[in-house]
Amino acid sequence: MRYILSALSAIALSITSNAAFSCDNLEQIQSISSKVLAETRVVNIKLPNSYCSEQAKVYPVLYLLDGKENLAVESSMLDKLSRFGAVPEMIIVAIENTDRARDLAPTVNHDPRGPVGVGGGGDNFLDFIELELIPNINKSYRTHDFKVFSGASIGGLLVLHAMQSRPHLFQGHVAYSPAVWWGAQTTLSKVKAFISKQTKFENYLYINIGSEPAPMRDYYDELATHLSLHKPTGFELVANTFNDVPHAMTSAAGSFNAYSNLFLPLNMPNSALTEGVKSIKQYYERVSEQRGKKTVAQEWVLRELGYGLVNNKDFTQAIEVFKYNIEQYPNMASAYNGLAYAFEQNKQFKQSLEQVNIALKLAKKGDEGYEVYQNRKRRLVAAINSKQNML
Repeated sequence: MRYILSALSAIALSITSNAAFSCDNLEQIQSISSKVLAETRVVNIKLPNSYCSEQAKVYPVLYLLDGKENLAVESSMLDKLSRFGAVPEMIIVAIENTDRARDLAPTVNHDPRGPVGVGGGGDNFLDFIELELIPNINKSYRTHDFKVFSGASIGGLLVLHAMQSRPHLFQGHVAYSPAVWWGAQTTLSKVKAFISKQTKFENYLYINIGSEPAPMRDYYDELATHLSLHKPTGFELVANTFNDVPHAMTSAAGSFNAYSNLFLPLNMPNSALTEGVKSIKQYYERVSEQRGKKTVAQEWVLRELGYGLVNNKDFTQAIEVFKYNIEQYPNMASAYNGLAYAFEQNKQFKQSLEQVNIALKLAKKGDEGYEVYQNRKRRLVAAINSKQNML
């Protein structure tokens, strides 16, 4: 039924823009005449700085609730992180509100500590996002299938609801100070039940809390504790507590941690090297999925991973990693020298000498590392001769 609705919505959807697209204007405003919501909705779209200069490049998309109110903070943080390679550049789609409580709250609230009798349109709003907004963005811009959903307070509540009710829709979820007290804690209960049933869930969730008093803090702690204790395989959870940050500032306080942890680093850390070469391949498959392009480890990154294994005296896996490095970079002297180092540290002097000789053939005098290779060769020849003299 949902796919039928999707087709009908795509046919009926009416979209207008305030200006024709121009490389001089990377920020656009679109008006969407939604059949699902029976009203016109406005979205602010911010394109990455490289969007026009790199025509073949595709981008992940951040769908941001509360529109302009959060756009400046989120976009400036993402711009900063992308400049340092911590995250890829992203297309940001900021959705303006019409009736915030109606659209963002999954259930009607009857708790007198909040607005009574409002809410309940969350699923209808998610239908709009899934069946109308996302297809429009995918058609209009160069996107790839890595989408992030971000919201604060009852926006954060909708993010949590989307994660458990439509786990296929977004690959990353950011919920700043989510209002899990809302509506008799229905969403809280559903998220806990959903996570408990999963054995594997390849997804990411960032949550935080500010200086909110009880009972909101108690309900949040219940959520954070349950998620931490019942994490399925592949589920990445980052949770922050900011005891001195007011509720309205939790998105500003948490945006760095939310997005810097969302994407895997381009340079694989030693902590991720759990199964040798197999884990390297799996790691960069995930990096490629997140960034929408084939991404491989640089030679020096593989070498550093091998050095870490040598330092831990795991020579078997270290040699495996160094050999894999040579497979990827057969013309780089430093790759062979890395393997030579592992063999030398494991007192396999002849094997080490074979590798350093290859490094010297590939390198030229004056190249970075050339003297290191020469010194290693002298040291190895002396060690081999000393061993033979002892026989």
